[in-house]
Amino acid sequence: MLLIGLTGGIASGKSLVAARLAELGAHHIDADLLAREVVAPGTDGLREIAEAFGTTVLQPDGSLDRAALGSIVFSDPEARATLNEITHPRVRDLVAERVAQAEAADPDAIVIYDVPLLAESTQGNRPQLDSVVVVHSDTEDRIRRMVEDRGMSREEAMHRINSQSTDSERLAIADVVLDNHGTREALLAQVDELWSALLSRSQQSKRS
Repeated sequence: MLLIGLTGGIASGKSLVAARLAELGAHHIDADLLAREVVAPGTDGLREIAEAFGTTVLQPDGSLDRAALGSIVFSDPEARATLNEITHPRVRDLVAERVAQAEAADPDAIVIYDVPLLAESTQGNRPQLDSVVVVHSDTEDRIRRMVEDRGMSREEAMHRINSQSTDSERLAIADVVLDNHGTREALLAQVDELWSALLSRSQQSKRS
């Protein structure tokens, strides 16, 4: 099995890359989906968030109000650190479980661990990765996508970008960089090349 970390700043094109790799045959583990799972209604994660941030971050039905929580944590580094202390260990445990399931189902699987905050997490909070792939795009391109595609204001978009690692911090952990400064087709062509390389690496591992 190969375990590949996939990361990139918000609106970098990472989701498109992950979808393409899954299409090509990769086993996709989405950290964002796992992060939702650990704060679902009735979980200890949600209970701890309500204790830390108050009931204003809950919807009337008791589920998490992501917009309300986001307005707090994206502008307050201490609040964001508190949230991470609640969610990250739980997500880490789920990741380990899903990776083990993928390997049990197919010992030759190529598993893509899709995680926006890989550069922010300490080594102890991430699985042992065989490679890290970073999707890279200019800040202005990312702001434009958030404003045009997600309806954010420029200020909201900047808050989101500034709450994450810098481009240089992400690039520092990259084994492979996918450049999303051009067209969608150009990015997908890079993904296809990456998949071919991963298949070759997987075959070599089986022979060795």
